[in-house]
Amino acid sequence: MTTKTVPFTKERAEGIAAAFPTPFHIYDERAIRTNARELKRAFAAFDGFINYFAVKALPNPYILAILKAEGFGADCSSLPELLLAERVGITGERIMFTSNDTPATEFREARRLGAVINLDDISHIDCVEKACGIPELVSCRYNPGPLKEGNAIIGKPEEAKYGFTREQLLAGYASLKARGATRFGLHTMVASNELDPAYFVETARLLFDLAVEIKQRLGIRMELVNIGGGVGIPYRPDQEPVPYDRVAAGIQKAYGDLIVRNGLHPVRLAMECGRVVTGPYGWLVTRVIHLKETYRRYVGTDASMANLMRPGIYGAYHHITVLGKESAPATATYDVTGSLCENNDKFAIQRRLPEIAIGDLLAIHDSGAHGWAMGFNYNGKLRSAELLLREDGTVRLIRRAETVEDYFRTLDFAGLDSFK
Repeated sequence: MTTKTVPFTKERAEGIAAAFPTPFHIYDERAIRTNARELKRAFAAFDGFINYFAVKALPNPYILAILKAEGFGADCSSLPELLLAERVGITGERIMFTSNDTPATEFREARRLGAVINLDDISHIDCVEKACGIPELVSCRYNPGPLKEGNAIIGKPEEAKYGFTREQLLAGYASLKARGATRFGLHTMVASNELDPAYFVETARLLFDLAVEIKQRLGIRMELVNIGGGVGIPYRPDQEPVPYDRVAAGIQKAYGDLIVRNGLHPVRLAMECGRVVTGPYGWLVTRVIHLKETYRRYVGTDASMANLMRPGIYGAYHHITVLGKESAPATATYDVTGSLCENNDKFAIQRRLPEIAIGDLLAIHDSGAHGWAMGFNYNGKLRSAELLLREDGTVRLIRRAETVEDYFRTLDFAGLDSFK
């Protein structure tokens, strides 16, 4: 059982909202740092272990700077993400560039930064060579197909667009070696928001076994094995967090059984966790502006699916705290909604909550990953501010809210004259 709490009172939230109007995302720096240290501690037995934080989860330079200070790297998948990492001082092999359908310009930028380029397809070997030359260190993404079960978010690996087949992987490494690569990495990512710790141990064992096969068949020794991310978080109060220690112990045994026993030690272990690092330590704070009763009771908020789209597109559960009513009994049933012209613009459906009044503040939990990052401007909705609750209790604006002027900035209104 997970206790869902908020690191601020209703009164504190009202004070924050007076300075930074709702809706806004707010992140807890202390909790993020503590969690990052716990992840590193659990895997400390692996010399050179690194977690490449998945920038797509929370692409904010202040968050990246916090995680850089805690020893994390950056997992990037686009040009802006590469540049964001560079702006906070994450460069070189502290970046892993894992992308797909990648433009040549992005391969060139990754090479300029010295990032570990993680290829998604055998045909991309030619693309990289033409764009920027084959780097000394190169990684390949493995898609195990039916050998590994996916989950609801990513789906079956054999239906996923990502990665090399086993046969392509062997041919790809042989080709990379022939073209001058001298250092090699291996990667996979086949699940998202997975809560079973055994899943990650099985993934590591699969990759370690493959590393042994590649050494035996091609004479190529893996320097880096990245087991991906996908570590889930307990969105629901009845779920438990993934125990880092248990995962690390299982991977350590698999490492001994396969890597050490076959004379391949040392191999550097990496992960690319994003959601589990910051997800539980962010909240979307929104104010109730309407109450409606038709066939159901509706709570209308000043946020929308544009601020947090996971419930709308996945049917994902996000816990909701009515600030100031944390101890009140959940006696009412509501759909909690936003104002988009889409019926799936709902943060909760038939959720039992305390009786709600117009003006109440709601804290929607676990928005610290894939929350603001997945925002959009449909219906002309403007993306909200991001705030950081500092360790000393102060609040800092780390991204301002969008304005109407921002929304119109890329339009050429002057060109309308010729249409009049």
